[in-house]
Amino acid sequence: MFSRLAINLAKPAAKPAALRSQARFVSQKTAGSTGRKIPFNSSRATTPAESVPATLTIRDGPVFNGTAFGANANISGEAVFTTSLVGYSESMSDPSYRGQILVFTQPLIGNYGVPSTERDEYNLLKYFESPHLQCAGVVVSDVALQYSHWTAVESLGQWCAREGVPAISGVDTREIVTFLREQGSSLARISIGEEYDADEDEGFTDPGQINLVKRVSTKAPFVVESPGANLHVALIDCGVKENIIRSLVSRGASVTVFPYNYPIHKVADYYDGVFISNGPGDPTHCQDTVYNLARLMESSSIPIMGICLGHQLLALAVGARTIKLKYGNRAHNIPALDLTTGQCHITSQNHGYAIDASTLPSDFKEYFVNLNDGSNEGMMHRTRPIFSTQFHPEAKGGPMDSAYLFDKYLDQVRFAKSTAKVYKDNTPTQFMLNVLSKERVGVEPTPLASAA
Repeated sequence: MFSRLAINLAKPAAKPAALRSQARFVSQKTAGSTGRKIPFNSSRATTPAESVPATLTIRDGPVFNGTAFGANANISGEAVFTTSLVGYSESMSDPSYRGQILVFTQPLIGNYGVPSTERDEYNLLKYFESPHLQCAGVVVSDVALQYSHWTAVESLGQWCAREGVPAISGVDTREIVTFLREQGSSLARISIGEEYDADEDEGFTDPGQINLVKRVSTKAPFVVESPGANLHVALIDCGVKENIIRSLVSRGASVTVFPYNYPIHKVADYYDGVFISNGPGDPTHCQDTVYNLARLMESSSIPIMGICLGHQLLALAVGARTIKLKYGNRAHNIPALDLTTGQCHITSQNHGYAIDASTLPSDFKEYFVNLNDGSNEGMMHRTRPIFSTQFHPEAKGGPMDSAYLFDKYLDQVRFAKSTAKVYKDNTPTQFMLNVLSKERVGVEPTPLASAA
């Protein structure tokens, strides 16, 4: 169980090393950037790789030579790209990126540094989506070796080294993204110090073959209280982002978070609603979750909402099928059409799989559709309070066009509670608040090559 991360005053950050050739822009650090020290994570940390050659090798594809600026470690994973302009600290700490090498199309990354592990009034991380850096590796065109922002406490390179994540800069990310768009998301490897032999296929770990949700889900229930709330939501953690929990508790619902494979149908009567979170990887690995959701909908009329992977698992539970997208949708500016109102919302997305809408059963209908590629972006039950979205209404880093969906869901929860034949006070008991953890349990990242 993670202990609560303390925030201590620290000495001003040391001046960074001289600029390397690939860093064409360097911001000037201000007094506000000296900040507070982040606790040292010794389990994965390495000495920062500075002025060291690095190589990005795409399996059956091109090789890119650059310079390392993160951890001194070699990794492999699935290379994907994001077109988001801001929010790299939120993206890199999003559990949905577990096992992936994240390529940023934004030319300059790191100029506003990395913020502290400060927590808000709900004991949720203010600036990250999970307690750790989640992606396997990072690829950028230019990295800012100095940073300037009032919340920053360390550089991007220092964060990557502390979390054991290698990073490479000075490569042509335009060429990389062009390849990924044409060939699809591909296995790749970051090697520090020497070029990797692409013929050694065993050097490429395929995260698609691993149950990544098992890696990122809490290992035991924990509770996040919303003071004075009269609603209590059970959240199935498939890799939940902090801001999803915050979006619920800030609207007046206490949340108990359960492991992804918890038999939620057996305890649903003790809650006012059920929520299924985002998460990484192939949804078909989560057969226990799919089974539990199917039993839940058979035995209970409780309101249900799902986001991203939660949407896919909910669809699988009602008999629909999933498909793997060629290169996925990862950005903060993707248009999604609400088929019930005709309104277009600009959405934040991070997924490599989607639902085949033609396989939805007759009692469900499409809710949203992607206006770029026509893929499904949501579904809703025709008569019951059940709906889900493929995109992220809670996007931290923006946009917030669709945040109203949390209000819609909690309105459904309140209505169901007020019209129930027997009123139940499902708010967390003092015993529950005393016994359950207040944070995620047992979710420190482990190498993908280790036992699943």
